[in-house]
Amino acid sequence: MPLFFSKLGPLIPRLRRLSTAAATAAGEDPKLSRIADELLELSPAELDDYAALLRLKLRLSLTSGPQSGASPGAAGDAASGSAAAEEAAAVKMAFDVKIEKYEAAAKIKIIKEVRAVTDLGLKEAKELVEKAPVVVRSGLPKEEAEALAAKLKAAGAAVVLE
Repeated sequence: MPLFFSKLGPLIPRLRRLSTAAATAAGEDPKLSRIADELLELSPAELDDYAALLRLKLRLSLTSGPQSGASPGAAGDAASGSAAAEEAAAVKMAFDVKIEKYEAAAKIKIIKEVRAVTDLGLKEAKELVEKAPVVVRSGLPKEEAEALAAKLKAAGAAVVLE
């Protein structure tokens, strides 16, 4: 099920009640009420498309939650064309963890680590490790990628973050 709808799907009936109540309440902004009503009329697929578009406009990562990435205020500054926008664009948000090579004696330890960080079975993890150089996980935040790289290095693999 799509990410946006799976998290907000159960709340839609309640949001509809709140939206109509807000429209009738005195002092509420009719523009915001209209926007909320239009969002509630979208299909689940349209909601996911809207969520992805909003994340792109706010310069947030498409895979991470709202706690990571730029704040909406920082996104507004970046959209103004300042020098900070160029620096923010140059900062890499997602990393791939790639096993370049490994020691033959450490192969079993590396397979165990790969199984722990992926949902692969023993055979699939073994085949993946034997295909080195190979990307084990992709699209990870920097902290997670560095932690995974440290685990694989401790197991005996030569790891590169891309």
